[in-house]
Amino acid sequence: MNFWLIPFAVLLSCSEKSYVNNIVVPEPPAPKEYEFSATPSWADEFDYEGLPDTDKWSYDIGGSGWGNNELQYYTEARSENVQVADGLLTITARKETYEGSGYTSTRLISKGKGDFLYGRFEVKAKVPQGRGTWPAAWMLPSDWTYGDWPASGEIDILEHVGYDQDVVHISVHTEAYNHSIGTQKTAFRKIQNATTEFHTFRVDWTPAYIRGFVDDVQLFNFPNEGTGYKVWPFDQKFHWLLNLAVGGDWGGQQGIDEEVYPVQYQVDYVRVYDLLNP
Repeated sequence: MNFWLIPFAVLLSCSEKSYVNNIVVPEPPAPKEYEFSATPSWADEFDYEGLPDTDKWSYDIGGSGWGNNELQYYTEARSENVQVADGLLTITARKETYEGSGYTSTRLISKGKGDFLYGRFEVKAKVPQGRGTWPAAWMLPSDWTYGDWPASGEIDILEHVGYDQDVVHISVHTEAYNHSIGTQKTAFRKIQNATTEFHTFRVDWTPAYIRGFVDDVQLFNFPNEGTGYKVWPFDQKFHWLLNLAVGGDWGGQQGIDEEVYPVQYQVDYVRVYDLLNP
C-alpha cells in the first residue's frame, strides 16, 4: 500500500469539502424600487376662493345610493356643500330634504381633467367626526376597460367611518380581491386626532406594487402578482374622487348621529408626482 498517498487523499478530501461548504448561493433579485418626481405634475393647493377649479374638478350628481345605500344627494357646484377658502377645500354634508334625499353633500371627480397611469398620489386632509360620516379620497378607472366594478379596479387612499373614531383605511378592490366576496386587500391604523388635525395620506402606484402611507409611514402593500387583470387591473388610467358620504352599508353600520350635522371634510391639498422609471 502506498501510505504516502494518504495525506494527499485526506488533503484532497478536505479541500473538496471546504470548497463545497464555501459555495455562495446567490440571493434572488430584489424587487425593483421606483422613484418619483420631486415636484407635482398635477395638483390643487386650494389657494383661491369660491367653488373648486373647473379646470381640475367636475361633479358626480344624484341620490341613487351610489351602490352602497348611501343617504346623501350629491349636488353640483352648490356653495352650501362645497367651498374653497383660506387655503382649504371644504365639503359639507347637511341634513336637509333635497331632491328626495334627507342629506346633501359633494362628490368631486377629476375624470377627463386629471387621469393618471402610475405615480405618487397624496392628499392632506382632516376628516369629520360623528356616526354616519364617511369621507374618502380615492381613485376609479377612467375607461372601465375590464368591465364594471370591481373588475376594472378601485384604489382607496383614505377612508374613515365616523363610528370608528381616528381609524383610517387604505385599500384596493379588484375582481379577485374585494369586500363583497371577503377577499379585500386593505390595511388600517388608528392615528391621533384625525378629526382635529390634518394628516397626509399617500399611495405609490407602480407597475409592480401599490403601497399606502399615512404621515409617511407605510401601512399597505399590494404587489402585482402577474396573473392578469382579475388581480391587477391597475395598468389603465384612473382619476381622483373626493367625497363625503352619509350612512351607507359601511358608514351607517352603527346608525347616524343626526345631531352632528352639518359636518365638514377639509382638504389642504391634492398632489400627483410622476413615476420616473416605469
